[in-house]
Amino acid sequence: MSAADHRPMPPSILRDPALAAEGNRKIEWVRRNMPVLRGLEEQFRIDQPFAGLRAAVSVHLEAKTAYLALVIAAGGAQVAVTGSNSLSTKDDVVAALAQRGLSVYAWHGATPEEFEAHQLTALQVAPHVVIDDGGDLVHHLHEGAHQHAGDVIGACEETTAGVLRNRARQRAGRLSFPVLAVNDAQMKHLFDNRYGTGQSTMDAIMRTTNLVVTGSTVVIAGYGWCGRGIAARAAGMGARVIVCEVDGVKALEAVMDGHRVMPMVEAAAQADFVITSTGVRDTVDTAHLNAMKDGAILANAGHFSDEINLDALKRQAEEVVEVRQNLTGYRLADGRWVNVIANGMIVNIAAADGHPAEIMDTSFALQALSARYLVGHRNGSAAGGAAAATPLPNEVIPVPDEIDREVAQLRLKSLGVSHDHLTDAQRAYLADFFK
Repeated sequence: MSAADHRPMPPSILRDPALAAEGNRKIEWVRRNMPVLRGLEEQFRIDQPFAGLRAAVSVHLEAKTAYLALVIAAGGAQVAVTGSNSLSTKDDVVAALAQRGLSVYAWHGATPEEFEAHQLTALQVAPHVVIDDGGDLVHHLHEGAHQHAGDVIGACEETTAGVLRNRARQRAGRLSFPVLAVNDAQMKHLFDNRYGTGQSTMDAIMRTTNLVVTGSTVVIAGYGWCGRGIAARAAGMGARVIVCEVDGVKALEAVMDGHRVMPMVEAAAQADFVITSTGVRDTVDTAHLNAMKDGAILANAGHFSDEINLDALKRQAEEVVEVRQNLTGYRLADGRWVNVIANGMIVNIAAADGHPAEIMDTSFALQALSARYLVGHRNGSAAGGAAAATPLPNEVIPVPDEIDREVAQLRLKSLGVSHDHLTDAQRAYLADFFK
């Protein structure tokens, strides 16, 4: 990267530089267990697809995200990193990234004001490429930090919530650059949302409560890919699963998968655990809280914390106690206790370590390759002297199928798995159907 392309940045904002050794140990562990991203790091180091460019990264800031940021940096980018949730930020990982020369602005437990300030500081890099989780950076670049948006080529969005926010902005005619919907790629939602969220959510609940899941009743709100994954893991552990869903097709799917389906107000009365995964505010509201039995545990697996109406719960509570680390108990007027994990924040990261490294290997490979794709299509250009690529519209755009399939093949190769392919005769046979 030339000096002219490098943007001077404020010093990193972090809790304690002395934590870097532990953060580096975590990063090296996930690196060993992320073979797809490791292969891309080696390729990017040679090809330098981001040479002379600047990137802003806002994803749950723990070891796996740190490694993604390092891979983008290996490709030649100047990288500024911040968190996407104050409770998911790991201070030792932040210290390690700062030690490795990246600009990092985050600490665990930041206030809402500090959290926004950290994100706005990271955007001072004036990014060409944005890697976002929940749509916050894209929001800031259109609103309070639009002065840093002049060089943006495009963004890559990691989450369902972020894709929804960006589509709403597009419908309003206010999306100023392309956004690749990484969340909607097959290699993201079929694996990360389902298997990753399923395992890490149940891990967080068990770790926080130290209560048995087998034989309990687990109520899951939302039967998208995340809800499906949580339901499958809970059922596999011996829980009785109830699904609450507003979409009739998904509700029927839950029934066909062997789960009971009913309205939340009915399910809440039976629940030992309630897990929200909808992307919709007040999924658990006053009527549901009033129906819950003593000792019920609430957790949110969605991106935003307002899926559980904590304000309503606080208004009803006569006593609020931290009953365990990351677990708050609310005693209601009738003596019932309702318990909330991680203040309703995204439970699998706020109260645990997030998705397994192997799962994020494919999701972050999609992010890295999607970022490269954006760069290859800026102003209709193409990398490596190839013919000019088609410019991308200022819309939410699906990840190209070839990227999905490339990541799948890289993952299969890392597992030592081979599979069948159509012969030329079979392709010709299928093609005849369309004649």
